[in-house]
Amino acid sequence: MSRIGRLPIDMPKTVKASIKDGVITVEGPKGKLSQAICNDAIKVEIGETQIVVSRSNDEKATKAAHGLMRQLIRNMVIGVSEGYQKSLTIVGVGYKAELQKNILVLTLGFANDIEYVIPEGVKIALDGPTKIAISGIDKQLVGQTAAEIRSLKKPEPYKGKGIKYDTEYVRSKSGKSGKK
Repeated sequence: MSRIGRLPIDMPKTVKASIKDGVITVEGPKGKLSQAICNDAIKVEIGETQIVVSRSNDEKATKAAHGLMRQLIRNMVIGVSEGYQKSLTIVGVGYKAELQKNILVLTLGFANDIEYVIPEGVKIALDGPTKIAISGIDKQLVGQTAAEIRSLKKPEPYKGKGIKYDTEYVRSKSGKSGKK
């Protein structure tokens, strides 16, 4: 049996889950998320304090879907109860971020400023001109938004300029040695 899929998911008292027509819905204090059950051989049982995911056969695709479905449901439970957050740091002289309604305006050394439209379900807060905090209840959406913003100017290894995750370490390289 799958090592991840067999583990039960603990539900806080503030979270409620239900299944209807092959779609599991999780509702909590921060919001509501839904996910279609990806395989007919996957069975989801909802108890009062736990959710148990099981499978009916041992085919390779079913085994893979078993662990995946368990993690997706767990991410939904954590998202509606606690939420997810990613932090980005902008490094470089003159590089900054501004927030205008639902648009993040980034000055990153290009001829024009970059305007990034913030997707629905994601909140962005600025802690100063060089710190970006991205939060939301959907783990995939928060991570995707952070990756898209980072991809606008990835950190380069010579001066370290660009947008990086707070937990990311940029290994710096030395420039030209000047030897002949």
